[in-house]
Amino acid sequence: MDVSIRPATLTDVPAILEIVNHAIVNSTAIYDEAARTLAQQLDWFQQKQLSGDPVLVAEFDGNVLGFATFGIFKPKVGYRYSVEHSVYVASEMTGKGIGRQLLTELIDIARKRNIHTMAGYIDSDNAGSIAFHEQFGFEKVGELKEIGFKFGRYLNVTLMQRFL
Repeated sequence: MDVSIRPATLTDVPAILEIVNHAIVNSTAIYDEAARTLAQQLDWFQQKQLSGDPVLVAEFDGNVLGFATFGIFKPKVGYRYSVEHSVYVASEMTGKGIGRQLLTELIDIARKRNIHTMAGYIDSDNAGSIAFHEQFGFEKVGELKEIGFKFGRYLNVTLMQRFL
């Protein structure tokens, strides 16, 4: 499959929203409990654009199959060389290398921006995402116990980090 990775545009937001809402409703990949509206996702995208944060999409045959982004780790000047990232792939497209392509490009952008470290918060039960990140040199650096709550239960979060 010849997937292209490119910067997202405003017209990609509905497809990104579909991927996000599937993750919200069907998984603990995102700890939101209610599906987002198009207005909320448009606001998210506009904030990313204003902040200069990259939003990438993986596209095949005119369809968005996944997206990736990063943003400030914490809003303090001392964290300016650290980012928190996210990578999401449409559920029917997982395991096809799309996430790998997205994260590879995201890491490249971070390096070009002189980012020192990338961090990701991953639901501790999401072994697939943890293993995926380990393949990219991310290390488990901590776990927050019962920090989240979704689907009637408390959830642990694994913090993963990679130095660039």
